[in-house]
Amino acid sequence: MARATFNPSRSLLDRFRPAPAGRPNLLSALQAYGGLQAWMARSHLPMPSLGRLGSLEVRLAQTAQEVRQAQKLRYRVFYREGSAIPNPARLLARRDIDSYDAHCDHLLVLDHDAQDSQAANRPAVVGTYRLLRQSVAEDHGGFYSAGEFDIGALIARHANLQFLELGRSCVLAPYRNKRTVELLWHGIWSYVLQSRLDVMIGCASLDGTEPKQIALSLSFLHHYARAPEPWRARALPERYIEMNRMSKEAIDPKAALRGLPPLIKGYLRLGAYIGDGAVIDHEFGTTDVLIVLPVSAISERYIEHFDLSRWAA
Repeated sequence: MARATFNPSRSLLDRFRPAPAGRPNLLSALQAYGGLQAWMARSHLPMPSLGRLGSLEVRLAQTAQEVRQAQKLRYRVFYREGSAIPNPARLLARRDIDSYDAHCDHLLVLDHDAQDSQAANRPAVVGTYRLLRQSVAEDHGGFYSAGEFDIGALIARHANLQFLELGRSCVLAPYRNKRTVELLWHGIWSYVLQSRLDVMIGCASLDGTEPKQIALSLSFLHHYARAPEPWRARALPERYIEMNRMSKEAIDPKAALRGLPPLIKGYLRLGAYIGDGAVIDHEFGTTDVLIVLPVSAISERYIEHFDLSRWAA
């Protein structure tokens, strides 16, 4: 597998400067049965905590009610705070809902010192990520990102690897800090290890639907973070938006990095690549790029940081 050149002692900006001239486990065996949460529910087994920091806990959703809490959080962040335009079903439910939710695992950050506004006995869901494993996607219509990017060839080139799609990431405004984000990533890393996954993919968004207004961000990602050929996937032809809008010489890397959304900067720090071409998502009011993050590209610094032994469950 290709490996990103990433020195953990260097800054994110340094990554883009030109260089001088396991063993099987129960969870992985269950992949063919659909979502892990569904299996645990059928087996009447408790869903284990993946980590805890003070009052904050990260784990998978255990019940339909907890999935609804995640959907309500997504609606609040995407539609009330953001520029997304809800369809009638979402507007009526006041939840961000789609057909993928039933088959995905839903990673939650819960605050046990805060209560859900509609139930006094439930902790508040303050962060979430939606996780879709390849084995489940293949049984239920594919990956969400396949609606924007041609990921089939990418997966076929790495037929011996297992892919995980990350999506619908959001955190409640008061919790948008390093602590919550690191707890989410600890949960993702625990999930990757338990399920023996090899590559993470997903759509990440830049605000706005006018490429000219985000030309610096798109061009920076194209010139400095574009995936090498073995890891490259291209936006669907009918949705393809050119990212190469400025010459590399015209880009101020520091300014470009400052303008990137924190989520995309986080992926880049871990060693992620960016796909070829962007896609405009008019419903969410964003321009999407494809994130491709081979587990082999993650630096040892971050692997040690997110290791299970460092977080008390």
